[in-house]
Amino acid sequence: MCKSNSPVNLPVVSNINNDSNDIDSDTVLLLYEDMLLGRYFEDMCAQMYYRGKMFGFVHLYNGQEAVSSGVIKLLNSGDYVCSTYRDHVHALSKGVHPKHLMAELFGKETGCSKGRGGSMHIFSSQHNFLGGFAFIGEGIPVAVGAAFQSLYKQQVLNQAGLLNVTVCFFGDGTTNNGQFFECLNMSVLWKLPVIFVVENNQWAIGMAHHRSTSLPEIHKKAQVFGLPGIEVDGMDVLAVRSVASSAIDRARSGHGPTLIEALTYRFRGHSLADPDELRSRQEKNAWLARDPIKRMKKYITDNALISLQSLEVLESQTKSLINDAVDFALSSPEPSINDLKRYLFVED
Repeated sequence: MCKSNSPVNLPVVSNINNDSNDIDSDTVLLLYEDMLLGRYFEDMCAQMYYRGKMFGFVHLYNGQEAVSSGVIKLLNSGDYVCSTYRDHVHALSKGVHPKHLMAELFGKETGCSKGRGGSMHIFSSQHNFLGGFAFIGEGIPVAVGAAFQSLYKQQVLNQAGLLNVTVCFFGDGTTNNGQFFECLNMSVLWKLPVIFVVENNQWAIGMAHHRSTSLPEIHKKAQVFGLPGIEVDGMDVLAVRSVASSAIDRARSGHGPTLIEALTYRFRGHSLADPDELRSRQEKNAWLARDPIKRMKKYITDNALISLQSLEVLESQTKSLINDAVDFALSSPEPSINDLKRYLFVED
């Protein structure tokens, strides 16, 4: 395979300095902290992987943090999230503690999936985090099922209150698969409270997005099924949050699903085993210059929302949290061989 010779596809859809003046400083700090947590966690995962502490395939989320933070930090505790094999940061945004996530990646009993899931199968019933999935498209039917039960509880079981919302994340490569189209149709037919978030990071493993689909603008595929399709700059957390807020309100009020295409980019290879030789340096540098965390930090300092000293304290505290997570994982016990067949079925 050869490197892509196509022009760098940068979204020109938002500017983090525009239409953001109504965001309070507490929200800004929450988003910045969450993105920082995700970045530092993934950087530490790379270190631990190359030191032989993690095994199998590990897919990192560096560069895409604005999508996770911009969407998930709007959800309630009762809402659901379905992820992909690139699932660590989604789980962190949903509230899974870094130490339990790191322990899972180390295969330890204290992990959020008791060490049985590993990197691609993060799960937490406590946080309504319904998984990472190793194969593309697997999470979409699960998300539709979660959204259906929310509607069923309200309409058939007559449970009071607003609908719980389900958010389903997947990549651009998934949108050429059958589950994507079947579930879009079903979700509109039943007006399910689900938001489909396409994290279009331009590459499906080693296949450039524009070479693999007849209609590169994924959000336009929504109109065939009669749901809103929205494109957003996935490197701008405030733009993502704005779009997601409207979609979540729409779903929670019973008006049905939304498809969001977030144009983003992963700063590392497909996995830590990928030498990342297929993408041109020009393309990578163009996207690196739009790092969502650096953009958010600039927005904070330009608008004097939080002092630089406070940001430095936050960064130091976040690094300490990640270091503590590593220490916890290292000191945690391995699963017992006596529990080999445990957790295969629901326990009383």
